[in-house]
Amino acid sequence: MTEKVTRAAGLLIFRRNPNVEYLLLKASYKPYHWTPPKGHLDPGEDEMQAALRETVEESGLSAESLAIDKKFHKQLVYEAFGKQKTVSYWLAEIVDKNATVKLSSEHQAFEWCTIEKALDKVEYEDTKSLLREAEKYLETSDK
Repeated sequence: MTEKVTRAAGLLIFRRNPNVEYLLLKASYKPYHWTPPKGHLDPGEDEMQAALRETVEESGLSAESLAIDKKFHKQLVYEAFGKQKTVSYWLAEIVDKNATVKLSSEHQAFEWCTIEKALDKVEYEDTKSLLREAEKYLETSDK
């Protein structure tokens, strides 16, 4: 008998202000952790569709306001509520400078964070690793 794996996906959103800042959302439920927007796949969805849908639902940002970099893809695998969970993330830049964040009821706060502040806010090592890899990727891909 195989254990069911929970699948989720999200986008690690960033902006240049002028330095790179990452969007983190604070959960409305305990332990009130900070993460990028993410959520479970709906039936029939692929990971990219779920990542975009969840980001739009949780952050209020429109799909048109984001440029997704599909070359940066990272999977996190960890245990959540006694089940293995796999979360796929892609990097996405805000391209609409007038876009504003409007939270769903799933989150109580959001913050744009430099890498240092983001690493201080997030609790889980795999999320810190995601942020570090994104920062390194952006540093090497910038002209």
